[in-house]
Amino acid sequence: MNEYRIKAYAKINLGLDVIRRLPNGYHEVKMIMQSIGLCDELTLERMPEGITLTTDHPELSCGEDNLVYKAAKLMFDTYHIPGGVHIHLQKNIPIAAGMAGGSTDAAAAMKGINRLFDLEIPMPRLMELGMSIGADVPYCILGGTALAEGMGEKLTPLAPAPDFYILVVKPHISVSTKYVYEHLDLAKIQRHPDIDGMVRSIESSSLQGILDRMGNVLETVTVPAYPVIDNLKRRIRELGSINSLMSGSGPTVFGIFLSEQAAEFACEQLKAENSSIQVFLTTPT
Repeated sequence: MNEYRIKAYAKINLGLDVIRRLPNGYHEVKMIMQSIGLCDELTLERMPEGITLTTDHPELSCGEDNLVYKAAKLMFDTYHIPGGVHIHLQKNIPIAAGMAGGSTDAAAAMKGINRLFDLEIPMPRLMELGMSIGADVPYCILGGTALAEGMGEKLTPLAPAPDFYILVVKPHISVSTKYVYEHLDLAKIQRHPDIDGMVRSIESSSLQGILDRMGNVLETVTVPAYPVIDNLKRRIRELGSINSLMSGSGPTVFGIFLSEQAAEFACEQLKAENSSIQVFLTTPT
């Protein structure tokens, strides 16, 4: 095999709680991760030597600071892979959106190299390696519906989420994850999402149980700093979503719809109302 193509799926957080600040400065989290159909695509090609990266996104670096490059280098250095690889990244997931776009691309690069070079590295080992690139990378290697604990690396696969439609909206702003966590005041958070209850709802295929327990404590930082996020959440609900939430540290928000027709109407309405936002209609994967 000289070429391999792989999709890198975005994620949303159906629930995100922060338990405490750890002595190392990071935070202990407890969250429900869900892959969605919105994805980037990576094309990997064997080369005589070296690692090269190209992308169709003008704002992305193709140098050593790109997580895809870091992932490829990690694989080549760890397993002493002969030859080289060229990777082309086709970007569809908005950048700096709270949907693990960089992490899922890195995860796809690791999985793609594993397949292209017939390394047969088991998934748990890939996930362990991926943690050195970023806390979301192990989940992105796993995919699907999962409970994430610790710094995000302790993963428990869950039953697939019930069927629903997801309207994803990215406002024309970027949010620093570092800023959000640095300004998170756990002592002032009055309501934490019921993550354990959501796990039980997922396992029993209770969509209403999931919807009732959606919550993200990082909204306590991001929403006051960027009121557009709350405005979009409210507008999505006005257009028929059962519930809406910010994903990750933001600024992307999403709404859950039971009807494809209602979701399509809301999607077209939002596009007509505001040309500066990015809007996607998708489903869980």
